[in-house]
Amino acid sequence: MINRLDHEPPPFPLITQTNKLNLWIHLDLQIALVKMMMIAIALLFTFSFSFSVAAEEALVSRIAFGSCANQTSPQPIWDAIVDFKPQVFIWLGDNIYGDIRRPFKLFGNERTIGPWKNVPRFVPSSEDEMQSKYNIAKTNHGYTRLRHIAKVIGTWDDHDYGLNDAGKEFKLKDTNQRLMLDFLDEPHDSPRRKQAGVYASYTFGPEGRRIKVILLDTRYHRDPLRSDGTILGDAQWTWLNKELNGPPSEITIIASSIQVVSNLSACTGPLFYMESWGRFPRERKRLFNLISNSKRDGVFFISGDVHFGEITRYDCATAYPLYDITSSGLTQAVEKVIPSFLHFVLRFLAWVTPTTMRVINNTCKHRSCTYGQPNFGAIQVNWDANPVKLRFEVRGVSGEAVNSVTTSLPELEASKKRKPDIKGKQQYCSLEVDLPWLVRHRLAILFTFSVAVVIVVQVGVLYMAISLMVKCLRKCKLD
Repeated sequence: MINRLDHEPPPFPLITQTNKLNLWIHLDLQIALVKMMMIAIALLFTFSFSFSVAAEEALVSRIAFGSCANQTSPQPIWDAIVDFKPQVFIWLGDNIYGDIRRPFKLFGNERTIGPWKNVPRFVPSSEDEMQSKYNIAKTNHGYTRLRHIAKVIGTWDDHDYGLNDAGKEFKLKDTNQRLMLDFLDEPHDSPRRKQAGVYASYTFGPEGRRIKVILLDTRYHRDPLRSDGTILGDAQWTWLNKELNGPPSEITIIASSIQVVSNLSACTGPLFYMESWGRFPRERKRLFNLISNSKRDGVFFISGDVHFGEITRYDCATAYPLYDITSSGLTQAVEKVIPSFLHFVLRFLAWVTPTTMRVINNTCKHRSCTYGQPNFGAIQVNWDANPVKLRFEVRGVSGEAVNSVTTSLPELEASKKRKPDIKGKQQYCSLEVDLPWLVRHRLAILFTFSVAVVIVVQVGVLYMAISLMVKCLRKCKLD
């Protein structure tokens, strides 16, 4: 009897030696493929990390900075900045002029100046208008060339914040913060996009040759002018304290959109006023104390806003001089608003305006050591020199240095002893507000005297003209 089961096919294929071999080959190929994918991912991660570290630790010896760039104005200065070949470029605010400026009107329905002013001279733009202005600035050919060769970072000031002289009361600041960070190509997961304000810090260079850049936000939390309130706000002060007391760096640059050391408003008022830390004396003193208490060496400031360039220093805030290199602006400058034949008048007024902080030396193009044409700031570090040398410059549109100061790292160390000047007093230690009244208000007195002379001359000419007319009439009547 034949068993049918012996002739029926098995329910599953028999695993022969050949099948086993094919199965093992198939498994080996899959394992090898998985390993190759893991190796590729690991290599990609390693390459990305190595590239990031290499970019962060690359030696930085040239930094450029600037402010006040009207996107609708010609911007030939980018050529000089690119020729300087900076590794880092720092925006100091007014990166665009986003608000709308109404014309001066003394009469009419909308009066923007005078005692009967009834409308503000500056009004904010819409989000679409701000975005359009940023697009114009970002696609500028010269600026595009700079972005290809340098790391671009920055903060803002009032006109890109959204409104002239605005502070924490400005309602569109969160929207404009997002637009400004988009302009700077800030990553979408950056802490700057989640915090109140655009303050940030960056560290460049290898160990032993590090440069730390601290960007302050002097708008988002600032109290009204003349209030002597806060500029930075509590959260930013806490953050700044942490940054200054954090890991050391050979050089620390504190970038402020407004001047820190100089307080020219103390000498130009009541004719006109400029924004500065000096108009918030308690905040400036707190900043100086914070730097001093941190025992951090190599700290100096860079600033913008005022539409002219200068270098100032203050020797009595910390154990070493605090420099403030002001560059303003890339397009906006005081001498551009008047005819060229009147430039000498501005330069004379800059010379006679009292200043206790400005560095006056033979490198200045003008006697006042201010520069009222378009300019940018430049920092050069000679790491190979012994001791390490630093050169601070204000450069013109052709790239020439119009003002400069050379110092060294030991000169910016707390342990370095300073020599008093010939009179036995420390230089650059008198605040503008402490000047004698007649000296402090010299510009206002000169202006008032000049106006009085003009009025007297005009009255005299008018009197003589009337006298001649009366004599002529009498003579004609007698004849």
